[in-house]
Amino acid sequence: MRIKNWKKEVWTIPNLLSLFRLALIPVYVVIYLNAERPAHHFLSAAILAVSCLTDMIDGKIARKYNMISTLGKILDPVADKATQFTMIICLAVKYPVLWYLMGLFVVKESFQLIAGSVTLSKGKMLDGALITGKVCTTVLFVSLIFLVLMPQLAEKTVTIIAVVDGVFMAVAFADYLRAYFWKNADKIHELKEDE
Repeated sequence: MRIKNWKKEVWTIPNLLSLFRLALIPVYVVIYLNAERPAHHFLSAAILAVSCLTDMIDGKIARKYNMISTLGKILDPVADKATQFTMIICLAVKYPVLWYLMGLFVVKESFQLIAGSVTLSKGKMLDGALITGKVCTTVLFVSLIFLVLMPQLAEKTVTIIAVVDGVFMAVAFADYLRAYFWKNADKIHELKEDE
């Protein structure tokens, strides 16, 4: 990846929002893991909601104002996945059933990282996130924020939420397998000189 104009390609509003989301992660961890009152859980959930909203906003800004960059295509999912990883880990400390979800998450994301890196090394790149990946991300954020907000949920309810999240994650995983190896291979394009 070659960067010609740092101001135009790096210091863009979408990239700064992605960096902001990364900076929110340690703040969330400290507040959530030390939460003792409902207000602390509400604040933790609010931080995650802000992270989710900025994720939605940065993509719209990038497309509307032509601020799409290769760095942004990498930084945005990194911020998403780091936030999701942190959320699941923190919640799994309280709800052990979520360790199974974490296992699936690690397998899926490891595959995407390796397949994406191999594809990039060949001068190609996936055309952004697949719709199943976007739906999975939305479901994951909403359900995990709900778990943060409701710390007294019954174990059975948490298990149901974990299973639903797992199903969406498995479907997205299967779709990415297809995108890199089978029917959706047309979603991978050659990188241009300026990418």
